Amino acid sequence: MAALEASFTIHRGYEAADPDAFVASLAGRVRGIAAGLQTPVDRALIEHLPKVEIIASFGVGYDPIDVKAAAERGIVVTNTPDVLTEEVADTGIGLLLMTVREFSASERYLREGRWVKEGPYRLTPATLRNRTVGIVGLGRIGMAIARRLEAMLVPVVYHNRNPRSDVKYRHYPDLKQMAADVDTIIVVLPGGAATRNAVDAEVLKALGPNGILINIGRGSVVDEPALIEALQKGTILATGLDVFAKEPQVPAELLALPNAVLLPHVASASLYTRDAMGQLVVDNLKSWFADGKPITPVAETPWPR
Repeated sequence: MAALEASFTIHRGYEAADPDAFVASLAGRVRGIAAGLQTPVDRALIEHLPKVEIIASFGVGYDPIDVKAAAERGIVVTNTPDVLTEEVADTGIGLLLMTVREFSASERYLREGRWVKEGPYRLTPATLRNRTVGIVGLGRIGMAIARRLEAMLVPVVYHNRNPRSDVKYRHYPDLKQMAADVDTIIVVLPGGAATRNAVDAEVLKALGPNGILINIGRGSVVDEPALIEALQKGTILATGLDVFAKEPQVPAELLALPNAVLLPHVASASLYTRDAMGQLVVDNLKSWFADGKPITPVAETPWPR
């Protein structure tokens, strides 16, 4: 915010008591939008701000923005790739380890005094030593996770709509088939209609009773009720989630499950990385208004057009 204020006149929509009146008062003036992590920028808002030229989104995912409506208007949408890749990959590996080796559960065991009263924590039924990980979405973050897993001597395969020509990992065009062939899935997909409930009951069934699901992409990618049922019935072994379908609301059924490790969407949440993300938002806006060029336009609003 300090960097934005140094270069632009800022209107804080999140402080408006009457959002509709706020938007109406700015209709003829606003040329750019800085969109936060959960800021919806829908068609109605875009149509009410006819002078907007750029929407700079804070984060890699930009599913709260109606990019189709933006593209129709010739509005450029930018996001913040790369600067958070390593942080999110670190979180993915950390969540995987917490889930597979039950580190958070064993810490609670110690803090509750049960080590003294009941003896050592149980031997964990799961380990990374005999697992194969299937990455769903082998983009920047997926590749960073794959590099870490390789260093840990964990085999990697992946599912993308299209195979990559620059990797040696096996590509699965069919997600269900990959789930049947591995025992661990890490989801790194963005949200949106194209990926909604991509991991459904059939994929979870294929993953099997030794299966572990990690999701650091978007909550909408996983069919949450199907996941809860799979955990309750032992269809899969465990899950580790940093994202949920209706954040910040987390279903009580998930909270009650001992085989679910849950984090409050913290994958990129370090001061270092969030500062870098914020700076890229500012830099996109400054570059656009100074030179007419975005730095990191999204695929739906490419530049040059």
